[in-house]
Amino acid sequence: MLRRKARAAQGVDDPLDAAQERRVRAVLALGGVPQADLPDGVQQVRLRLLERAAKGDEAPRDVSAWAAVVASNLAMDWHRAKRRQERLGERLASLRQLEHPSGEDSSVLSLAVAQGLDELPDAQRQVLVLRFYADLSVRGIAEELGVPEGTVKSRLHAAVRALRARLHEDEVV
Repeated sequence: MLRRKARAAQGVDDPLDAAQERRVRAVLALGGVPQADLPDGVQQVRLRLLERAAKGDEAPRDVSAWAAVVASNLAMDWHRAKRRQERLGERLASLRQLEHPSGEDSSVLSLAVAQGLDELPDAQRQVLVLRFYADLSVRGIAEELGVPEGTVKSRLHAAVRALRARLHEDEVV
């Protein structure tokens, strides 16, 4: 809060409000970005928004949706850069640090969902995270990704079906 007031006093407004920052953090985390790298990811989203404004580009119609898509793309970049076992180990460590204590059942479910997300193709993981974790509409996802709504729907359907099959296969649900 003090940083935000100091920036405002200097005439520099933060392009992301607190809710948008939390959403960006959630999208990054669900996309496989390690907890330690989340602040860097949030800064990257801020930087891209500021660069867009500096170039004189029109502001995004929905900054929150735009930031979630940028965060999702950053998460895919990180996802590609790390080996699967490294990501899984870091995600397990971050699950243990969650604020809300959870029972063994929800830990097993969280682990199974994380593993299932890892196994999805990038495009399917991206629409699944944007739809269910960033809470964007199908239309909003299509507009932000520049693909037809039907493509978003088919990717979403395939992702949900694959994740559901994985959870049943592991006998988690």
